[in-house]
Amino acid sequence: MTQARRAAWPLAAGAMLALALGMASGVQAAPADEYSTESAKASQSLLIDAVHAGKRLVVVGDRGHILFSDDQGHTWTQARVPTRQLLTAVFFLDDKRGWAVGHDAQILASTDGGATWTKQFEDLAREAPLLDITFLDAQHGFAVGAYGALLETRDGGQHWQDVAERLDNPDQLHLNGINKVRDAGLFIVGEQGGMFRSSDDGQTWDSVQGPYEGSLFGVIGTAQANTLLVYGLRGNLFRSGDFGDTWQPIALTAARGTLEFGLAGATLADDGSLILVGNGGSVLRSDDDGQTFSIYNRSDRIALAGVSGLADGGMLLVGQGGIHLADAKGADQPAQEVRP
Repeated sequence: MTQARRAAWPLAAGAMLALALGMASGVQAAPADEYSTESAKASQSLLIDAVHAGKRLVVVGDRGHILFSDDQGHTWTQARVPTRQLLTAVFFLDDKRGWAVGHDAQILASTDGGATWTKQFEDLAREAPLLDITFLDAQHGFAVGAYGALLETRDGGQHWQDVAERLDNPDQLHLNGINKVRDAGLFIVGEQGGMFRSSDDGQTWDSVQGPYEGSLFGVIGTAQANTLLVYGLRGNLFRSGDFGDTWQPIALTAARGTLEFGLAGATLADDGSLILVGNGGSVLRSDDDGQTFSIYNRSDRIALAGVSGLADGGMLLVGQGGIHLADAKGADQPAQEVRP
């Protein structure tokens, strides 16, 4: 791996890392036994991803901060986490079992809905982060990251194996997102428009000829079979109804003109709507399986990195400035209380 490629990493990274938000994490490598510092302001720090663990909400971000809420985001509790590194993504299989990934190629696991965490994997020699993670079941999961990293576990994360050789990725392009597509398989997106798909639970992968040569930051499956959306730089958004065989660009036109902010996070809400967020306070919502989107622009223009739907039809937004409870159009609701 060349020094030039390493130097390019801060500019090429996806999934709204600190520099994608126009901010620097400033977190240095910490000893393995250091835990995230408890702070009443943790909910206002840089947060990157948000998901549901059953009815519970869980968010992750800078300095190893993980917080959870059992009342739809009105109050938050900080979890005990064995790292101070930036965490980039979190995934929960159910209301108890979850995993988070981040810098130093760390993988953390929880078996109690995100209240406590243990470190399953770390590789300081990689000098680069993992960026996304997903599980097919309680035993079988994958993590992706910088420089073409692809890790697999078949025992719930007790052991992780480097399986990057399964991808036709000789230039070690960064892999920014991985997700499941209903009734189809697994899909990966990354740097320079790279796409890979697997129909056999990740044992073999095909390269996909994509419609875009810029970085793609994420992929989300819709409620329909074989249907997915990929998103990335400058508001580029594409939809496929056949697991990546063909693509349709989704035109995003806001009141001020064509949306050009990078799109960084997405979720499929319980009601089937798709919500995407990105830089410049952009919030996009679709109620027709991703064929068209309504675009809302927050007045504060904050950079948003992740989103999760709420039971009342609103949304939980995370990114610059931490946690934001918002209505269905992305406008702020009352502030939250945080309990260390």
